[in-house]
Amino acid sequence: MSQNQNEQPKNELRDTIRQKYADIATGQRIVGGTCCDSDQSDTDVTMIGDAYQGVAGYVADADLGLGCGLPVEHAGIRPGHVVLDLGSGAGLDAFVARREVGDAGRVIGVDMTAEMVAKSRENVEKTGFDNVEFRLGEIEHLPVDPHSIDVVISNCVLNLVPDKTRAFAEVFRVLRPGGHFCISDIVTSEPLPDWTAKAIDLYVGCVAGAMVEKDYLGVIASAGFEAVKIRTSRRIDIPGEVIDKYARAQQLAEVKAGDLHVTSITVTGVKPPRGTR
Repeated sequence: MSQNQNEQPKNELRDTIRQKYADIATGQRIVGGTCCDSDQSDTDVTMIGDAYQGVAGYVADADLGLGCGLPVEHAGIRPGHVVLDLGSGAGLDAFVARREVGDAGRVIGVDMTAEMVAKSRENVEKTGFDNVEFRLGEIEHLPVDPHSIDVVISNCVLNLVPDKTRAFAEVFRVLRPGGHFCISDIVTSEPLPDWTAKAIDLYVGCVAGAMVEKDYLGVIASAGFEAVKIRTSRRIDIPGEVIDKYARAQQLAEVKAGDLHVTSITVTGVKPPRGTR
């Protein structure tokens, strides 16, 4: 199979994901309170709830309820840091990070959906911050200079990236030697059944794009990161109503019998100092 043939399914997934989040940004799609909302009607699998309420730097207009963790909480961001937020959406985590970096620091958000970037830029104008910016781009091809970032954060986004190996290689590239990341994401307890991986709607909803936890950590280690550690972990069972429209009764029974579940994790890792790799 040629490289172009390999890329076609990934490009189709990117287009599907981009369209869903464009619809959310423009108000054409209802957000079910989570990145794992599989459709726009009656499914609501709460992943983050009201965890951001009361968090310093919180901007209500930037909260679309799409996260699965609080990456800034464990990111070790200090005044003066340059922070990169991957899949920044309407800017929620970027604004929280801005509170940590202060006036001397800088926050860059990158999102592949033009409508989300437009929304986040509107939010910047409302806040009046001059050290927060948002760029249009894909995580696998970041519009960011090498070795220019102190801390990378992301919230329930890497799971949606078709090429996670390339994504973490990009995180490694843009971090300064000794820099680090803190990423909240979704992983699974075991490999997902084939039928879920083929359900694009589930993929966009976080379920079918999730890797097995040990494999996910393996991708991070292979990218060159050290001191990789899970800071928080919370089991989230997959409700039958989320998957039963794709599954036959026997398939659903097998999922339940195998104790298949997803986990929200927040993981950190460090790029080695120069000369150690």
